[in-house]
Amino acid sequence: MVGAELFFPICVHLSLLWSFPVPIILSLCINQLRFNRYKRIVQTVLYAPHFISIMVVCGMIRIFLSPSGGLINLLLGTSVDFLTEASAFRTIYIASGIWQDAGWGCIIYLATLSNVDTSLYEAAKVDGASVFQRIMNVDIPALLPMAILQLIMSAGSLMNVGFEKVWLLQTDLNMATSDVIAVYVYEQGIEQANYSYSTAVGLFNTAVNLILLFIVNKIASKTSDVDFV
Repeated sequence: MVGAELFFPICVHLSLLWSFPVPIILSLCINQLRFNRYKRIVQTVLYAPHFISIMVVCGMIRIFLSPSGGLINLLLGTSVDFLTEASAFRTIYIASGIWQDAGWGCIIYLATLSNVDTSLYEAAKVDGASVFQRIMNVDIPALLPMAILQLIMSAGSLMNVGFEKVWLLQTDLNMATSDVIAVYVYEQGIEQANYSYSTAVGLFNTAVNLILLFIVNKIASKTSDVDFV
């Protein structure tokens, strides 16, 4: 269980730190595209990874990170088997999650931006506001309530590090950082038939999720004019 103790606090914080702002940034960038055909192509390319199964994603990761002919090693000019490096597992897990889900996650932000009154942009242009100033003073305030709501929803599942991807990418050499609570519950409950203990661990994980949900919601309510409860 040492691996889970190491992986969870670091991965939870890094996942929220890196994966949460990416959809917002993508939606702001896509919203600035003025050619509808190019905009649709970009959206399709970004959304597509979401529909790839975890099994296929993990297969692609193994191919890209292969020490013999893998794309990453070819670009770096090395022959390192990254999946056997315990220190690289967190980066692989978080980066692949961002690639797969960031495009899909920005849909709700694009929908929010599409409802912004166009007269606000026109008034900003008349006042001589640059693109960056329009984003800071029009787009971001419009996205803020939705971003806070998404943050609260993310906090509710913050401890649920995906079982499938970890299980498929786990090796004996990276187990020090890939042995997470979900895998531990599976091993205790299914492989060792220790049902009561694995249920208790899963219940504890759910309780932590609920506590995080209430804490983030309380903080968001105090720092925002929008009351979510």
